[in-house]
Amino acid sequence: MDLTKLNEKQHEAVTHIEGPALVIAGAGSGKTRVLTNRIAYLIEENHVSPGRILAITFTNKAANEMKERIAELIDYDVSRMWVGTFHSICVRILRRCIDRLGYSSNFIIFDSEEQKIVVKECILELNLDTKDYDPNSIRSIISNEKNGRTRPDEFIKENFTDFRKRNIGEIYKLYEKKLKKSNALDFDDLLVKTLDILEQDEEIRNEYRDRFEYILVDEYQDTNKVQYMLVRLLAKKSDSRENVFVVGDEDQSIYGWRGADINNILDFEKDFPSAKVIKLERNYRSTQTILEAANAVIKNNTNRIGKNLWTEDNEGAKILINKSFDEKSEALFMAERIYNEKNIQSVGYDEMAILVRTRAQTRAIEERMRLEGIPYKIVGGQEFYSRKEIKDLMGYLKLVQNNNENYSFRRVINVPKRGIGKKTLELLDQFASEHDMSLFEAAELSAQIGVSKKASESLKRFTDMINEICEKQGGMDLVDLVEHVYEDSGYKDFMEANRSVEGQARLENINEFFSAVRDFQDRSEETELEDFLAHISLLTDIEKTEDGEGERLTIMTVHSAKGLEFDVVFIGGLEENMFPIVRDGNDDDIEEERRLFYVAITRAKKRLYMSFAQDRLIYGNYHKRMISRFINEIPEELVNSNKKKIQMEEKKQNKYNLFTGGFTAPAKKTVPSTPASSSTDSAAASSSQQSFTSNENKLFKSGDKIQHKKWGTGTIVQVKGDEITAAFDNMGVKTMMMPYAPIKKI
Repeated sequence: MDLTKLNEKQHEAVTHIEGPALVIAGAGSGKTRVLTNRIAYLIEENHVSPGRILAITFTNKAANEMKERIAELIDYDVSRMWVGTFHSICVRILRRCIDRLGYSSNFIIFDSEEQKIVVKECILELNLDTKDYDPNSIRSIISNEKNGRTRPDEFIKENFTDFRKRNIGEIYKLYEKKLKKSNALDFDDLLVKTLDILEQDEEIRNEYRDRFEYILVDEYQDTNKVQYMLVRLLAKKSDSRENVFVVGDEDQSIYGWRGADINNILDFEKDFPSAKVIKLERNYRSTQTILEAANAVIKNNTNRIGKNLWTEDNEGAKILINKSFDEKSEALFMAERIYNEKNIQSVGYDEMAILVRTRAQTRAIEERMRLEGIPYKIVGGQEFYSRKEIKDLMGYLKLVQNNNENYSFRRVINVPKRGIGKKTLELLDQFASEHDMSLFEAAELSAQIGVSKKASESLKRFTDMINEICEKQGGMDLVDLVEHVYEDSGYKDFMEANRSVEGQARLENINEFFSAVRDFQDRSEETELEDFLAHISLLTDIEKTEDGEGERLTIMTVHSAKGLEFDVVFIGGLEENMFPIVRDGNDDDIEEERRLFYVAITRAKKRLYMSFAQDRLIYGNYHKRMISRFINEIPEELVNSNKKKIQMEEKKQNKYNLFTGGFTAPAKKTVPSTPASSSTDSAAASSSQQSFTSNENKLFKSGDKIQHKKWGTGTIVQVKGDEITAAFDNMGVKTMMMPYAPIKKI
């Protein structure tokens, strides 16, 4: 078997046959090559039966890729191999021996939606209120308790004096009974039940210990408690063979919030004292500049084994750090650089990515990409205005704007639940059709069309609520109107009742929506509801530019980017409490946030851009922002900016400790003539960026008299970045975005 393409450390890992091994595989160091070559080496050179090898991955995609690569290396039917995710491996084991736990082998697996239905049934059967005990939140709690190996009776006993938690324990207990009665398992059960059997049944445990002579685990830093226990139990042999080979990177452990325990990889040598530790530090992905930045940042973590990434490739361009006035300017900066990368550097859209900390940040970015005609895709989430909670709220607004809009009526009539069932909706549809009226009009006449008294009363409350908002609409500004709709419809209480992680993410999106409303009201000449709805419709309906073979810029959270790589990467929102998200100064949280930043940096192959804002619209209000501590951890020589000089200037001005590689404002859509293409001309990127910014705003200064197309004459009172604030003779103080404001000096 040819191993000549492996570097020295990769070769050492592949040919380590007997005894436990921990391979610390840095980003882009070729860990998949090591895993696949090791399996092929075991089979081809050491004559190990493929059926005696267990290889565990974290995604089905990774498992399939591993099988394909092995098939390219050796002549063997890989379909019969034990290569798969923890869940898929456990299903294979459970199909054979789940009868030990009183289930039959034809068990079914409930998905998350089915689990929620069962939880809701349990809540109702226990005479509890689903508003107080949200099914999604309870499902998350049950999942956490299962992965912590806490049984329902244990949970009830531990929380007996806490009324709410005791009730949750009773729901958990009934949930388990219902699943078993249905001969069903949820996803957590696949792992937990397998571990139960292996612990309780010595015969089964020894059978699988003997079967799996060699165990390989990828992404070991992401294992949770149950997964760790499964690996440890199967690897501990009575004859001390312990041929367990784990590959991972403690610096990329970013899933602590969903149960992953970094100590599993940090303590591997305690569990297996004879373990050989091999570090893969040569990187085949990024430039030396990018790697040095990643090394400099991650060394500030204390909870790590330690390594130093390096490459034989060139130094590469310096990192460009951009200071923007706000999230709109940040998005424009990204669009400008993407335009340059595409049209001057010939980088395909599919080789570029924008990484953010939370999904809510994508709103301003999506709007700018649409306006600039840059095709994109959202990975790990829907486009902002396509998300359910946003479409629900928009549905209410559309119904306020036009009561006869049947699509919006159908969308919101039972969100939140109002007891309007399928039968009632069928009667409304029939009546509306027969009398040539809208569903809303039919609902107002529901008492006359044969629906139940309860449904009729609910429909009346709904139509009265919409009508009352319509009557008040003329006396409210746009933000107040949206807030009234959100609260009076019951949607606010509905959203806040969902305490799950998913529910909190949806609330973040609602808050970002309010920021969009506030932004529109502050910056637009026409601020009626119909204007806002038209604005959103244009944003969502603009056709996306087709480019090449349908390539798209990728926009995603950093969590979604793990395992991916791009020629050009943008990291946005690098501000304190945005990235990192700080929770009460918890050191473990900060270290995980730093690992997340490390992952973001190491996605970039050639060029890396970082951005932060001086002000950001959050929850409908502007807030001063402080630069992320992570940017200050990057050595000055790797960054395209005079860091010390700018820090001193800002200290004198009593400002935040900010530094900049160029400030962007929404100026005319022009491409700088001298873009940054390498380390030798990266300084041009900063200077061209600054001149690009200031061309328009140099025309105006405080005290200038101006004429506005609609508002008449006024006097500029402030020029702040890309915004001009002016006092108009008949309209009061207005803030405008340059260069879109229709104004001229007089």
